[in-house]
Amino acid sequence: MTSLTSQSGPIRISLAMALMSAAGAHAHFQELIPSTDIVNAETGNALTLEMRFTHPMEQGPLMTMGEPVQVGVLSPNGREDLKSGLEAADVDGKRTYRLDYKIKQPGDYVFYLDPAPYWEPAEGTMIVHYTKVVVDAYGAEEGWDADLGLPVEIEPLVRPYGLWAGNLFQGIVKRGGKAVPFAEVEVEWRNDGSITPPSDPYITQVIKADANGVFSYAMPKAGWWGFAALLAGDEPMKNPDGEAVPVELGALIWIYTREMR
Repeated sequence: MTSLTSQSGPIRISLAMALMSAAGAHAHFQELIPSTDIVNAETGNALTLEMRFTHPMEQGPLMTMGEPVQVGVLSPNGREDLKSGLEAADVDGKRTYRLDYKIKQPGDYVFYLDPAPYWEPAEGTMIVHYTKVVVDAYGAEEGWDADLGLPVEIEPLVRPYGLWAGNLFQGIVKRGGKAVPFAEVEVEWRNDGSITPPSDPYITQVIKADANGVFSYAMPKAGWWGFAALLAGDEPMKNPDGEAVPVELGALIWIYTREMR
């Protein structure tokens, strides 16, 4: 910071502000998006889940994913390891993954992804976003608030499906099963191309949890919304060059809303 107060301070400060603005406009979000959030007789029991690491409000660019460490689901049948069903696909030259799954019985299905750590050289950080999404099957509406025991996790306090645009979503940010006071949560809408943010602050919404780790956000538009609580890792990781670097742990959950018509 001392260099910012030198004789060329205004130039240096402007450059620093520009760089921070650019960095803030490119929030990373791990996507785990099912073909539907509610399974019924009309949709059929076949699901496809798309896994991409990207900037959802800006519609990209994509970042190449490494092979996930874990992919699974917690359902009325218990916990299932789904990694063997992963299919890799290159999109715009970047590695992504997908998974086909068939719902077996009524209940809530909590899908989760433990991705390979991603090296972000611009931030000098390894990024690991533990991500989940809940799919309701045939109106059972049980199990949506299940704790997966992930290192960091968002526990929904609002049923995370069957929501209208404008509804309030609330969750608790947890680490090791305990609430994280005043955790910062980034929020982005998965842009379908219909919205052009007027300036950088509109790309990523930023909110803070309260002293009990609880955060709230009213989703103003229909579509997929990603909530990412970002926490510093306890231990450094090695980057591709073998250097010990900081770790960003993300607790993510995806929520779908519909317009009331």
